[in-house]
Amino acid sequence: MKLKAVSLFSGCGGLDLGMEEAGFDVVLANDIWEIAQSTYQAQFPKSKFHLGSITDFQDGSLLKDYLGKSISSIDLVFGGAPCPPFSKSRFYRKDMPRALDDPSGNETLTGFVNVIRLLRPKAFLFENVAGFAFKVHKEALEYLQSETENLGYQTSSTVLNAADFGVPQMRKRFFMVGTRSAEFNFPDATHASQANGRLPWKTAGDVLMDLDTEENACDKGHFAGGKHHDLLREVPPGDNYLYFTEKRGHPKPRFKWRSRYWSFLLKLGPDLPSWTIQARRSNNMGPFHWRNRILRIEEIKRLQTFPDDFELDGTIEQQWRQIGNAVPPLLGEVLGRAIADSLHNK
Repeated sequence: MKLKAVSLFSGCGGLDLGMEEAGFDVVLANDIWEIAQSTYQAQFPKSKFHLGSITDFQDGSLLKDYLGKSISSIDLVFGGAPCPPFSKSRFYRKDMPRALDDPSGNETLTGFVNVIRLLRPKAFLFENVAGFAFKVHKEALEYLQSETENLGYQTSSTVLNAADFGVPQMRKRFFMVGTRSAEFNFPDATHASQANGRLPWKTAGDVLMDLDTEENACDKGHFAGGKHHDLLREVPPGDNYLYFTEKRGHPKPRFKWRSRYWSFLLKLGPDLPSWTIQARRSNNMGPFHWRNRILRIEEIKRLQTFPDDFELDGTIEQQWRQIGNAVPPLLGEVLGRAIADSLHNK
């Protein structure tokens, strides 16, 4: 019998794909974006879906309507709350509040805890950007930990790099797992940048090369770099705008050291994992293909470990946002299996 799970902030369902592969049956999902809902329901037709804010679950009546008798037998609640309040961008946007001072950050984090309080699942999984663990966000982390521990959960948290688990992308994310009676240990990395008894990192070339055609190379619809396109062509694979700085020894420096976002003119290297796929498609913020163009949707699906036949609703920008916001399904599966094992072995 499959373990029952509830998914929050579900998006298009990247984490959900992994959880289902790990043996969970997602009985209810939730998101506020209609495009994500359309994508999700096409991929998970058996799952119920609530389109609306997590605050809609505040008093528990809506959860009872959706879950019926199974409300008392949920094994796992999981989700990745929207990350902007905890992202690196807030270090640059001094005019915007961070963490629990941000109304959306407060609402989503307290909403997540409230669902845990109402459902009392055997375990929960919370995901966010690596910045959630930064000292500046200490209050939010301590809130999540203390509130769930007061509900009887043993918690453990860490930052994982997706590349260390076979995802062809260097994507660091914060995870907290809480269990009521089972002992949980985060899985050991299976891949590494250098062997050390582990498999080598999977590279962008490993998963994109069969899509790398001359037709793609001439795809004007994916023009990259904007007014800096000629500079992008000069950037070596695996490098970014820092190539054009005095500190790097460029004979004709064009930019000051660390004067731009890291992703500016950032280019994939076929022999390296991809850099983190962002939620926004841009013509000057990468990573870009080593052929000096914006990546295609089928390519970022590969870099995020989505199946080729995973169909997305919406415009190209909306499809990109759905994939860029998702947890790589492969990493979700690895974590799901570890949680399932801990619940079966309690």
